[in-house]
Amino acid sequence: MTSQYWLVAGLGNPGAKYEGTRHNMGFMCADLLAERWSVSMSDHKGLALLGKGIMRLGGQETKFFLTKPLTFMNDSGNAVASICSYYDIPAQQVVVVHDDMDLEFGRIKVKAGGSAGGHNGIRSIDRSLGTNAYARVRLGVGHAQRGPQAHQQTVDWVLGRFSSDQRSKLDDFLADGADAVETVMTQGLGQAQEQFNGR
Repeated sequence: MTSQYWLVAGLGNPGAKYEGTRHNMGFMCADLLAERWSVSMSDHKGLALLGKGIMRLGGQETKFFLTKPLTFMNDSGNAVASICSYYDIPAQQVVVVHDDMDLEFGRIKVKAGGSAGGHNGIRSIDRSLGTNAYARVRLGVGHAQRGPQAHQQTVDWVLGRFSSDQRSKLDDFLADGADAVETVMTQGLGQAQEQFNGR
């Protein structure tokens, strides 16, 4: 089954207190794509902000939906599955953009399938879609020092903000993430992996 649409989902937590935190990298990348693709987003069933449009790149046109789930990270799958179901979009045409603690800040890894790696947003999407066969653009945020309160340190880390040095590089990093999303959509997963995974 091939839909005429792609779905790009940037993950994060809604609300001012989460703006600019590491866990909201997906939201930040989605905001950049919305700007790049000149799309405005509105409410979808109270679950997400959703916009649609046509991306014109390299002489080809690609129809898409762009979303930011409003369900909080741990229930991201509810929003993604609702949109896929409503618009008949198969998992193979979904791209999820999210933060990843297993990668150093600035690293990007494009993949499909595989484990959630402790990321609750990805775990929720796997569960709600009933598959992990969608593409993921993983944006590295590094990880906290591991200590006796490892779980709390991890929570504090992902909900923390970037260092001034990282902030100075954030715009370029997010632009690379947006480029990776566009490459998956227009040239395929393999090409995106070749272009971005080795950086």
